[in-house]
Amino acid sequence: MFNKDIYIERRNTLKKLVGEGIIVFFGNNESPCNYPANAYYPMRQDSSFLYYFGQRRDGLVGIIDVDNDIEWLIGNDIDIEDIVWYGSVDSIADMAAQVGVENTAPMAELKNIIARCKNNIHFLPPYRHDTILQMQKLGLDFSDSSLPLIKAVVKMRSTKSALEIAEIEKACAIGYEMHTTAMRVARPGLTEKYVGGLVDGVANSLGEKVSFATIFTQHGEIMHGTPSYNTLESGRLALCDAGAENAENYCSDHTRTFPVSGKFTQRQLDIYRIVEECHDYVLSVAKPGVRYKDVHFAVCRLMTERLKELGLMKGDVDEAVAAGAHAMFLPHGLGHMMGMDVHDMEGLGQIYVGFDEETRPNLEQFGTNCLRMGRRLQEGFVVTDEPGIYFIPALIDDWRAQGLHKNFLNYEMLETYKDFGGIRIEDDVLITADGCRFLGEKRIPYHPKDIEDFMAQR
Repeated sequence: MFNKDIYIERRNTLKKLVGEGIIVFFGNNESPCNYPANAYYPMRQDSSFLYYFGQRRDGLVGIIDVDNDIEWLIGNDIDIEDIVWYGSVDSIADMAAQVGVENTAPMAELKNIIARCKNNIHFLPPYRHDTILQMQKLGLDFSDSSLPLIKAVVKMRSTKSALEIAEIEKACAIGYEMHTTAMRVARPGLTEKYVGGLVDGVANSLGEKVSFATIFTQHGEIMHGTPSYNTLESGRLALCDAGAENAENYCSDHTRTFPVSGKFTQRQLDIYRIVEECHDYVLSVAKPGVRYKDVHFAVCRLMTERLKELGLMKGDVDEAVAAGAHAMFLPHGLGHMMGMDVHDMEGLGQIYVGFDEETRPNLEQFGTNCLRMGRRLQEGFVVTDEPGIYFIPALIDDWRAQGLHKNFLNYEMLETYKDFGGIRIEDDVLITADGCRFLGEKRIPYHPKDIEDFMAQR
């Protein structure tokens, strides 16, 4: 938890941005795994509640009465039976004082407090069904979330303070240990599940938990390929997409692709070096004032040019990208916002987080419809840089059967890559005053020679 002055300042800024009414932040409750007493652990607090009220305990609600400049922390103190099982915890009054909130009340009083401003209540879109049920009992229409509050929260959480950047750097340090563990341990004969489990263990040991479900697979062409019981094979590539949440619930997100055997084949290197070049190219073009949508398409043009040189694509580069032919290889966006959520604030609506009135999403074109971040970059933004090249057999067959982009794609050559898999390289990027830089003091090996040298030490 930060100093209480941080939370006071955040709530005061929010009051000015929203202007009037009552703001309600619903904290999360424990979520049962398979019966009520067996909950997913650790309990993950709602990120916006954390941002403004700082407390991780379940069963809390934060209230900000903008008109009367009054704040409450709502929740029930635990009883003796809870203490027997879980130990003593701070009282609601103690927790409120820790974050600079003067007023507290038991949960039974929540309805009365909200009723004081019934027609001007601001809340964020709920994403848990228990929160929706709680809102219904309070007489709130859960579908009527507040756009002024959404925009205010996005404005504040998008730009990271120096304290927040330091926390993300700590999460990146854990990410370094996660990914280098995968490189050090992976070898033919082990299962994806075994390596993925060790990666998760690092996050659990050094931080709060993983920032999302770890992806570790030899089928890198599957975007969200969770670890299977399949054994690693010599000659294959392993893709590890994993991140950590640190003690303050700030996240990291990295991807590395490396040869199971420790040595790239020439064909693997040919594709890998394209992704590597695209990944590094972002450092030269991403800066304040530039739209991340334009950075994405600059990367797409570079990738298309290099794939032409290999013979996998053909025709005019600009026309190919405009038509969306490159999405055969890169069917997702270049990156997304990062912070307390690994896809920061995505639950508030991607159209408000990654886009704005100037830059709108294109939901019609395959690949382009998956851009999560397109708006102009600002100093203090943290975004991911994650280009990839994937050879998806079903997509190759589908497009070829339809005759799609046959002027830009060499389908005969594509057939020979159906067993290739996929490659992605991802790092977290901080937008600085005049450019950008990768976050994390230690760089997880990603240049081919660095990977091979690192894996040779196993």
